[in-house]
Amino acid sequence: MARLVLVRHGQSEYNLKNLFTGWVDAALTPQGEEEAKKSAVILKEKNFTPQIAFTSALQRAQKTLQIILDEIKVSSLPIHKDKALNERDYGELSGKNKAQTAEEFGEEQVKIWRRSFDVRPPGGESLKDTAARTLPYFQSKILPEVKAGKDVLVVAHGNSLRSIVMDIEKLTPDQILKRELATGEAIIYEF
Repeated sequence: MARLVLVRHGQSEYNLKNLFTGWVDAALTPQGEEEAKKSAVILKEKNFTPQIAFTSALQRAQKTLQIILDEIKVSSLPIHKDKALNERDYGELSGKNKAQTAEEFGEEQVKIWRRSFDVRPPGGESLKDTAARTLPYFQSKILPEVKAGKDVLVVAHGNSLRSIVMDIEKLTPDQILKRELATGEAIIYEF
């Protein structure tokens, strides 16, 4: 039985400040580092030892992955970093405060940009666009490793991981919009 573990990165500086992050390469906060360690504890309890790992091109995911590997004492495994697993690109909203953006454009408009499946924020990606980038990578690079019987760890971002969850669990766009992944949260699938 192979296992696939998806972990959202720990809290970033932008999460803490309530800013749209997207492709901004924000660092982890001390709380984010602790969240990564808590994920590692869960993986230890489940006797999960990854044989291969995947992460995004952004430091908050890479640092979370490294903390987890250090905590579970895994030091030698292939690690693949790819922007296909990056967070949803929030375009012109990146770096802006979410509350101030709601004041500027209206709460309803910001909610549409953040929580609809196929509406893009100005210059950015919708969740549908993110899935169109993430899922081909998942299906061509990650899933074959799982199907080969390997335990696989993926550390990425809320929206890129929600795309993968949507695919694995066969969720509808409405269902995935209601699914939240907390920072540092680990989801374990058995195949």
